[in-house]
Amino acid sequence: MTEERPEKKDPMIPDGEVNPIDTDYQVGQDNIIVNVGPFGLDIHNPVFGVAGGLVILFVALTLGFHDQVESIFSGMKDWLTSNLDGFFLVAGNFFVLVCLIVAFSPLGRVRLGGTEAKPDYTYLGWFSMLFAAGMGIGLMFFGVSEPLTHFGTAFGGIEMTDGIRTDWAPLGAAAGDAQAATRLGMAATIYHWALHPWAIYAVLALGLALFSFNKGLPLTIRSVFYPLLGERVWGWPGHVIDILAVLATLFGLATSLGFGASQASSGLHFLFGTPQGISVQIILVIVITAIALFSVVAGLDAGVKRLSEINMALALLLLLFVIAVGPTLDILSGFFSNLGAYLQYLPALSNPVGREDTNFLQGWTAFYWAWWISWSPFVGMFIARVSRGRTVREFIISVLIVPSLACTLWMTVFGETAISQVVRSGYEAARDAELPLQLFMMLDALPLKEITSFIAIVLVVVFFVTSSDSGSLVIDVISAGGKVDAPVPQRVFWAVFEGLVAIALILSGGLVALQAMAVSTGLPFAIVLLAATLAIIKGLMSEPRR
Repeated sequence: MTEERPEKKDPMIPDGEVNPIDTDYQVGQDNIIVNVGPFGLDIHNPVFGVAGGLVILFVALTLGFHDQVESIFSGMKDWLTSNLDGFFLVAGNFFVLVCLIVAFSPLGRVRLGGTEAKPDYTYLGWFSMLFAAGMGIGLMFFGVSEPLTHFGTAFGGIEMTDGIRTDWAPLGAAAGDAQAATRLGMAATIYHWALHPWAIYAVLALGLALFSFNKGLPLTIRSVFYPLLGERVWGWPGHVIDILAVLATLFGLATSLGFGASQASSGLHFLFGTPQGISVQIILVIVITAIALFSVVAGLDAGVKRLSEINMALALLLLLFVIAVGPTLDILSGFFSNLGAYLQYLPALSNPVGREDTNFLQGWTAFYWAWWISWSPFVGMFIARVSRGRTVREFIISVLIVPSLACTLWMTVFGETAISQVVRSGYEAARDAELPLQLFMMLDALPLKEITSFIAIVLVVVFFVTSSDSGSLVIDVISAGGKVDAPVPQRVFWAVFEGLVAIALILSGGLVALQAMAVSTGLPFAIVLLAATLAIIKGLMSEPRR
């Protein structure tokens, strides 16, 4: 059908031909609206009530019994990653293959928003936002520590105890060969930050964009499943999908906030000599969550947008500084050689069968895939909202390639600098430091260390704030039945509980507990995403294309 677009631009009204889904469901029809003085609530009762209740119960039990649950989190993480590592690897490979098949098939000609839809943003603006989506606390935390760790374990070689491999090196290691260990370490790092995670995000983002802009359904996860569930998607099957999406996003964000708190604490100790420990991390979570609440109240444009612009400028400044004063030639040549190493080792790294590097596979890759899956509603909804007017082909290719290259550049700049300090200069302070401190120890060997370390702390804090604020917005949209303009107090609720969940997990096992909950919520949502791919393909097949 062809629909005329009004003069005022409404992204939910298609341009040109689409094949909309005919349903009587109206956004917010099942919501409960409550007004208390100047404050109000507009919540989708089953989703908000169940998800909110489970989160409150989790925080209460974890804070009340944090000494007892520490061993539970550790055992849960070990069991999930050791028994389901193959499942996560196969799922990650599947998402990459689905993206490539859809992009280069006739389905790639479908245009998001209708056959005549025009992009809302220029390529430069769109690519910048895709790049921004790829930046976050994770890149700050792992930018130095992961390449340096994989290099060190690969250089150290394979270790065996009672016939069991006990080292953490990827694949077959590269004992005593610094150049080969660098290539393998960088390839393993890029593997965790390039095509596979962005394919996970692209799948869900494509589904959200297609079923909102072309099919006319609410911007929420359950809408993707209409081809499979029909009108039942507005009932309990849909409620369960959205509840899982809320929980996955919340615990995925809490994991990132926990990483950010530990790194900010280490940076403040390094720069100003402040105390370290769990108490400081908890204070940081409270303070930064409070800042995030001001951003929430200020609104999307005044809050998240301005903070994101500040962060992008600071991140680019830090990146260019390290390129200029670090091993510039190693960085520039390393970018291309690291991409080559990534492509060389990609088949072996993504192979789920017959692997001997079980510590690397389970402790790194399986955790990462679960963490990315838990983040997919958050990043996917952001990508969907800025991608109207793109064809499916350019959408998938851009979402896979642009952020992957940005992450590769970031990891190369910081990782190559840290590795070069070890190999060429014999500087081992970064290598010997704990993971949250390694970035600051690397910067300590460069000029203007006080300034760059302070900028790094600011970046971690502002990434913390924007992640909390943006994550609260996404969770709120899902728990409000797809309403994008729900009352602010609802976002305040989710922002507060993101901080409380992070505090509860820090008290109950630190990074291990954070990783355990990311894996635990990533598992059921991985099943949701696998089913979503079928619904997305069915939805694309019904769309007109030129």
